[in-house]
Amino acid sequence: MSLAFLDFDFSEDAQGGGSFDAMASVRQAQLPAVRTEIAEVLDWAETAFAGQRASLDEGGEWDFDLQERSDGALPPWHVLTLSIGGNAPFCAAFRQRFNLD
Repeated sequence: MSLAFLDFDFSEDAQGGGSFDAMASVRQAQLPAVRTEIAEVLDWAETAFAGQRASLDEGGEWDFDLQERSDGALPPWHVLTLSIGGNAPFCAAFRQRFNLD
């Protein structure tokens, strides 16, 4: 799967895990496509690491945070940010699945 809207930056921790952060800023017409892309990324994580989502501090393998806001202009810009992080095996699989190496 290639990503059209999400361009992830990776921050690695000392154990090889870390977080992937992406932001998309789009008009209303592109919003459904961005949401679909985010859903596909999260569906992959839920499938590949099923039952392992929880805070990393609580022993989870991966977790995510999704934020969305609009600027209120006419027409508005929608800004979506996705942070998804995990342990070393999760991060390696994520990089491979989304061609981030």
